[in-house]
Amino acid sequence: MSVMSIGGLALIVVIVVAYFLPTIIAFARGVSNSGSVLVLNLFLGWTLVGWVVALAMAARSSQPRPRM
Repeated sequence: MSVMSIGGLALIVVIVVAYFLPTIIAFARGVSNSGSVLVLNLFLGWTLVGWVVALAMAARSSQPRPRM
């Protein structure tokens, strides 16, 4: 593999992680609507408004769901 292909792969990974950041935050915090955040982020995250709404849903103060 050349340096360019490794750099390109790293860039793609960074973009995918940034795109799904609201979902990662929602599952890490254990918010009760993490499934909704995932669906919203998956289908409307490409719009800036959908991504911001998903991030707001993931970061809002709420009671965490009980862990089993």
